[in-house]
Amino acid sequence: MAAAAGNVKGVQLSQALVKTAAGWLLGLMLAAAGAIVCINLVSSSVASPQQPVKEYLAALQHGEGEAALGLLRAKVPSANPAMLDGTALQTAASKMSDIKVGNPETRGSNRVAVPVDYTLDGSRLHTEFLMERTGTQWLFFAKWAFVPTTLPTIEVTVVNASEATLNGVPVNMPNGRNNFAVFFPGKYEASLNGTYFEAPAASALVTTRDGGQAPLNLQTRSTKAMNEAVAGKVREFLDTCAAQATEQQRLQPDCPFYHASNARVVDGTIKWAITEYPKITIEPFGGKWVVAPLNGKATLTAREINLFTGFVNDLNVEHDFSFTTQLDVGADTVTVTPMLTF
Repeated sequence: MAAAAGNVKGVQLSQALVKTAAGWLLGLMLAAAGAIVCINLVSSSVASPQQPVKEYLAALQHGEGEAALGLLRAKVPSANPAMLDGTALQTAASKMSDIKVGNPETRGSNRVAVPVDYTLDGSRLHTEFLMERTGTQWLFFAKWAFVPTTLPTIEVTVVNASEATLNGVPVNMPNGRNNFAVFFPGKYEASLNGTYFEAPAASALVTTRDGGQAPLNLQTRSTKAMNEAVAGKVREFLDTCAAQATEQQRLQPDCPFYHASNARVVDGTIKWAITEYPKITIEPFGGKWVVAPLNGKATLTAREINLFTGFVNDLNVEHDFSFTTQLDVGADTVTVTPMLTF
């Protein structure tokens, strides 16, 4: 009886060990399966080639130029760096929305292209980022990085100005032009908003590392304030000239207008008045600003005596006139100098 009882206990112990081993084996299998799922999940997310692209785009939108440059592994060309950080960079990426980072596409050994579709300033655009495998991390996961490149550049030109605004940031424009290093994708908008001169905004969308963008040419023009300042000085000159000609009773004053006659004019009857003031047009020429020739009309009223008949007649005649000026513009001053020939 004792031997039989011992055999039963041995069988029960063996069955318990088998169950325990089976439980451990099942646990190991589940753990292994979980590890595989975890590895695949990490490989398709934080360890995927798309992850550096997402981080790069986020850095652009936050205006973090140093982080973006490090991720892109890009060289900065010999160009003005004003667009590579802060407000200027954040503004470049602020119009980018509806971003979709696609699945990587093989581009040879250890390289893939990550496609990105997005809307920039109302246009649906596409950019591909070339990535390369640079090793492994945490034993199982591939490490991806951008293939090193050089940042693109955009050229900005402005007529007769030494400064402008690019993405809301004042920039120097020596000799009316400058070259700026930029990140991509992004929108870059240049303008000029001065007291006396301005230029409508001109913009470019940079979507690739190749650059090659056409220059942003700012077409500078005089502001309303400038035109009014020049017009005021021209009116003042003409009104003063007409008043002095009337006071001095001169038919041929030191003015743009005059009257020639063989008759004798009765003293005290000469009166000059400007009946049409010139229209002001200010244009660039030879690196300076010039006022286009000024054309207007002046009216002379007087009484004249016919030397043959002795009759006294009323004179009322309108004369066209034209003259040029020299324009000098300082930081806070506008000087208009009439250039008269007699």
